[in-house]
Amino acid sequence: MKSAAQRGVDYVTDAADPKAGDGHVVIEVAAASLCGTDRELYEWTPSAQAFNLNLPVILGHEGAGTVVEVGPGVTGLTVGDRVALESHLTCGECFPCRTGDAHTCERTGIIGMHIDGLFAEYMSVPAGICVKLPDALSFESGALLEAAGVAVHAIQRANYSVAGRAVLISGAGPVGLVLAHLAQLMGAAYTVVVEPNEYRRAQATKLGVTALAPGDGVVERCRELTGTRGGFDVAFECSGAPSALNTLLEAVRREATVVTVGHPSRPIDIDIAAYINKKGITLRGIFGRRLWETWEQSLLLLDSGRLDLDWLITHRMKLSQIDEAVELLTGDACKVLLVPGLG
Repeated sequence: MKSAAQRGVDYVTDAADPKAGDGHVVIEVAAASLCGTDRELYEWTPSAQAFNLNLPVILGHEGAGTVVEVGPGVTGLTVGDRVALESHLTCGECFPCRTGDAHTCERTGIIGMHIDGLFAEYMSVPAGICVKLPDALSFESGALLEAAGVAVHAIQRANYSVAGRAVLISGAGPVGLVLAHLAQLMGAAYTVVVEPNEYRRAQATKLGVTALAPGDGVVERCRELTGTRGGFDVAFECSGAPSALNTLLEAVRREATVVTVGHPSRPIDIDIAAYINKKGITLRGIFGRRLWETWEQSLLLLDSGRLDLDWLITHRMKLSQIDEAVELLTGDACKVLLVPGLG
């Protein structure tokens, strides 16, 4: 639990059992996944503070579990249903919500920030954010759907323009790795991943892509591979590193598309005249997943067997090991799961 506006969290064993109020269900958490945002919240960085948490709150916004209680007014879910969770809570009333862009809801709330989240044995959530899992999909894979959906959304935001294209990805965390995997599946001509962590570069290499460290002449390599095209066709910035975006803007060709996914820890200067005006680059951003287009696309890919997520999991830990789990996020790890059933 994040009890105070400071570094760290508290592991508690006497939290009250959640109840299923109107329109809500209680979930028995089977697996919860940590991401970089959880580390930011743990460290209480400026980017974490910008989320305006409702403290105290139980963290965790990626996970899956079983419905064990159904509240009044809930339809479409019954006790025993296996579900993953969309982490964004939308109002359903603002202009974006009413016009198909609920992922940019003006009053977005997030589980694990504004209501209690998944780093617990049980949680109560609005039934509307539950996504039923296919029978063949494990809870652990279900816990990765939220993060994988970010990668799918990024490709959607780029108008699926990866087939036969040169694709550049900054950051080989889980989202970047899924992006690289999808680019390969969709027939990218070249896929290059830029990542400072040697362990994660090795994971990217296993996907059959080219993995470079930031100092490995990224811009020169991209121009070399694409010859007279002048650079890569599409790029995805997944690291949130302040220095990464300008490298991508240099490495892509004129009239390319750059999609930003990671949240930088501070504002970034961009030369609008050089990149957006004269080079004609389209710069787009995403936040979360399109509701519910991204989920439908992700589930289709998983159900077809084309997309697999289990390979992302490197560690499974107890809830009481939250401090060690957060520490792993900057080390030799990919997806770290908290599994309440481990004790």
